[in-house]
Amino acid sequence: MAFCLLCEVVRAEERDSLVVMFWNVENFFETGPKKRFYAKCHAIASTVLAASDVFGKVPDVVALAEVENRQVLQALVGTTLLRKLGYRIVHYDSPDRRGIDCALLYRASSLTLSASSPRHLFAGDGRILPTRDILLAEFPGLDILVNHHPSKVGKDSEGRRAIAMARMRFLCDSLRAAGHPAQLCVGDFNDNLWGSRGEGSIKYNGSWEKIDGYFMFGPMEVRETVFHPAFLSEPDPAFGGLKPKRTYVGPAYHGGVSDHYPVIFSLF
Repeated sequence: MAFCLLCEVVRAEERDSLVVMFWNVENFFETGPKKRFYAKCHAIASTVLAASDVFGKVPDVVALAEVENRQVLQALVGTTLLRKLGYRIVHYDSPDRRGIDCALLYRASSLTLSASSPRHLFAGDGRILPTRDILLAEFPGLDILVNHHPSKVGKDSEGRRAIAMARMRFLCDSLRAAGHPAQLCVGDFNDNLWGSRGEGSIKYNGSWEKIDGYFMFGPMEVRETVFHPAFLSEPDPAFGGLKPKRTYVGPAYHGGVSDHYPVIFSLF
């Protein structure tokens, strides 16, 4: 009953807001048996649709990380129930060594895309870093930047994440200098930046971390929710409680979707 009352309150407050989902969908690749790939497509679509139970409508924007290519996005919006919702794709191939990119889906009935572009990260000597680009999508009154910052693996990983954060802030400053009023930066920042508040978006060695989140530049207010419907979780036998259910554990197929929970932002 309490959950139902919460749903009604959120619907009343947020049905007219702009709803943005970000989700690291963990190796969303068209590899292995087709049945498994399409099961993942339908699970992602089911999660997007389930958001409407809490927020009163499906997300206007779905920003994604760890996407293989445009083809997997076309399968997502073309072979699932999302095909009825008018989502359009923004995607560019990035120089990432693993071949993973950021992407964005937006509902044409809610937003009009003015421009989009991939924005590289650069080393100190001007070389393009072989990592995920920041994806910039410009809409009237709001720019959305989708981030997937370098991981903690490898030499000077902290330095690469500092470059990514500085690049993101530079882009926002440049957009504001050009007269753009607001920038929403969403993504997987690969740092536990918000660990002292709110719920975790990923569980590592039994501890929840909040590495997925947002930065807002401009006059809009943001309400953030880590979205964890029961079908995205499983029991955590090693540490207790629940954890996100992954698609693969090592090489073994596990039947889940991602080791991250999606995060949803309502903008007012």
